[in-house]
Amino acid sequence: MPLMDDNTREQVRALLADLTGPVKLLVFSQQFECQMCAETRQICEEVAALSDKITVEVRDLVADEALAQGMDVDKIPAIALLGADDQDYGIRFYGIPSGYEFMSLLEAIKLVSTGKLELSAETLRTLDALEGDLHLQVFVTPTCPYCPRAVILAHQLAFASAKVRADMVEANEFPHLSMKYNVMGVPRTVINEATFIEGAAPEAMLLAKVREALKN
Repeated sequence: MPLMDDNTREQVRALLADLTGPVKLLVFSQQFECQMCAETRQICEEVAALSDKITVEVRDLVADEALAQGMDVDKIPAIALLGADDQDYGIRFYGIPSGYEFMSLLEAIKLVSTGKLELSAETLRTLDALEGDLHLQVFVTPTCPYCPRAVILAHQLAFASAKVRADMVEANEFPHLSMKYNVMGVPRTVINEATFIEGAAPEAMLLAKVREALKN
């Protein structure tokens, strides 16, 4: 049974009409699928059917362990977005991108395809000056209307710098991580394990937290 109705499909098709470059949705699952693995794969396949710029490749987390480890994928369901020649921009989705997070997936596809960034010059200068790696984990739920703003901003940072990896993490699907990072509300962004920011923070506020994390 399709997850998108006819009206939604037409809206998504229109949204993806201006894609310019190829995008591969690399989906990690496993033989004995997790609770939301099948639905996550189906979402990707239904979206890919609406644009000739999008393809889907499904890999097994266990059978393709070397690939998963090389991409720092350690849980499922997972989606990594790759560009031309399988270029990896560090954009990840862990858990199903449903509800409000469906828009985060579409925006990530557009970003990888078109390369159109919406970051300030100050943010770009900070990213260019990074000496170490930066890992952003944005905890979300599908019913949170504010979460996509935080996810999209984190993915923009990842796209802008090879030293940044940005994950959407569906809090309910990974309760052990929600407990580890004390996620009491969403969105909550974890920066390099030890620095946190609550809510859909503006770019300047997130940048200040990133600088704090880098100092620590």
